[in-house]
Amino acid sequence: MGEVVGAGLIAHVPTIMLPKEIRMELNEGKDSTLVEGLERLRKDYFENDDYDTVVVLDSHWATTVEFVVTAHERRHGKFTSEELPRGMSGVPYDFIGDPELAKLMGEQAEKNGTWITPIDDEYLPIMYATINLWEYLGKGLPDKKWVSVSICQTATDEDFLRAGRAIGEAIAKSDRRVILLASGALSHTFYKLRDLRKHEMADPAHIFSDAAREADYERLDWFKAGDHAQVLETMPAFQKVRPEAMFGHWLMTAGAIGEEACTAPGVMYSEYENSIGTGQVHVWFPKPEGGFPAAKDVVLSRD
Repeated sequence: MGEVVGAGLIAHVPTIMLPKEIRMELNEGKDSTLVEGLERLRKDYFENDDYDTVVVLDSHWATTVEFVVTAHERRHGKFTSEELPRGMSGVPYDFIGDPELAKLMGEQAEKNGTWITPIDDEYLPIMYATINLWEYLGKGLPDKKWVSVSICQTATDEDFLRAGRAIGEAIAKSDRRVILLASGALSHTFYKLRDLRKHEMADPAHIFSDAAREADYERLDWFKAGDHAQVLETMPAFQKVRPEAMFGHWLMTAGAIGEEACTAPGVMYSEYENSIGTGQVHVWFPKPEGGFPAAKDVVLSRD
């Protein structure tokens, strides 16, 4: 029987891929704590041998009529970002996938009232919300499997939770020890082009609005206390400050680790930082004693 052995809300901002001297130039002579946090996460968890597969809930991969999970035996090539080719160009990647687990996710979708389709097309694009995290946490660890799951842009909060339940049940039916990475931000509103270069520093004073910053801090307090129920209950209020990808990357993770039944406290692996208006942070949830609660085992209609 498989299990989730760790989960994280992890920032993937493009600045982590820049040379250190440029990062420091953008941040008043200081480096981003997001970089050091990823380096610590790798040493603390990813270089250990107590997991088999990393599942990235990729907030940059938008699908429309279904969730999609990568089902390749191997993904390799070079990545140039369509969004920021100046900073991410020709980045090599090479990792094995987990088609067996991807198939199980698809098989668990219907009973949870949703749709997850495994795709192994070699030309399927890859996003930097996956590449940037693999660069820090997976590169040089060739035996670890990596798969990505899309964010369905027509989904509601409930749809994301249903997809997460299906992912959690698929993991349980496998023999995999899995790390879940919710790759994305908290609040996520950018400054406009002529203003954004004034707000590249990491200081949270540059978050787009007081309301967004306060909402992010509130959720970080709940995460640190293990109060996942409060995070879920207040999602309508959080949506007002426009979390990245409707916070689907985290909602799917929550669905896989028991939703409100999960009380695992989060450990901060970075400071809370600004990135041109958006709220960025690494919060890690180690496996609690006895494991994460099982995903809800319910049969739902497709309506």
